[in-house]
Amino acid sequence: MKKIIKMKSLIGDFAENKDIAKKLRLKEIIPVLSSGAEIILDFKGVSGATQSFVHALISDPIRKYKDVAFNNLVYKNANNNIRETVSIVYRYMQESFEDER
Repeated sequence: MKKIIKMKSLIGDFAENKDIAKKLRLKEIIPVLSSGAEIILDFKGVSGATQSFVHALISDPIRKYKDVAFNNLVYKNANNNIRETVSIVYRYMQESFEDER
């Protein structure tokens, strides 16, 4: 099973609303990852995203599902700004895993 979420229709041109991120995380991302399936976040038409939005969207799923999340969260049509923001959150989460050891 693979789920595709067209982000622009949910968040508009710029991803900044943490309430929307939380809703997507709880209603879409976590259920898909918990089944071990892939989820594609399609950012076509989205110009950027705040770090707080991305953190609210993916940090908890990464914390809960670790490698499954790293392997099954796919960012399609994300521009360089969005990719860099996602990368910052991934690095932060990886550092937090290392700190737990």
